[in-house]
Amino acid sequence: MTRLILATRNAGKITELRAILADAGLDHDLVGADAYPDIPDVKETGVTFAENALLKAHALARATGLPAVADDSGLCVDVLNGAPGIFSARWAGTHGDDKANLNLLLAQLSDIPDAHRGAHFACAAALALPDGREQVVEGQLRGTLRHTPTGTNGFGYDPILQPDGETRTCAELTPEEKNAISHRGKAFRALVPVVRELLG
Repeated sequence: MTRLILATRNAGKITELRAILADAGLDHDLVGADAYPDIPDVKETGVTFAENALLKAHALARATGLPAVADDSGLCVDVLNGAPGIFSARWAGTHGDDKANLNLLLAQLSDIPDAHRGAHFACAAALALPDGREQVVEGQLRGTLRHTPTGTNGFGYDPILQPDGETRTCAELTPEEKNAISHRGKAFRALVPVVRELLG
């Protein structure tokens, strides 16, 4: 059994990818970055989700000698030419301040009518091997941005993105419903044939 490391300390993300691999009949031993506490965090200096995912995956593969998976994701707003994009987590200036990020984005879009509030969550997932081989896949969840946040599930911009075909925001969906359609879920599922090809 090949050990595979996922560049995250988020237990939910590890559980999600583990389930996707298991459903595909891949029994790799998936662990998170917590299994290697001495590995420093990687600076996300890329200008695309794919570049950031690759930076993290390669750094982990080099540090551990194991195949590594990493992802990077964010919200891309049509009328903002894809912003906040890779700056989604620090849109208001402080990394990870979900409320401030959300409030700033809503203020910036306050005069934009519903017809022009299209947006999508994007996720790039990368697999990097210690020998330098790499592959990136991507997933998207398209929708429309609400004027006010609704729902308490999820995090980040989930309370304002209403997926196409839905009457609820991502923050009103159950975790199972969200995983079934999410950008990360799509990217992780697209990673399955890559893992099968590169790791067997």
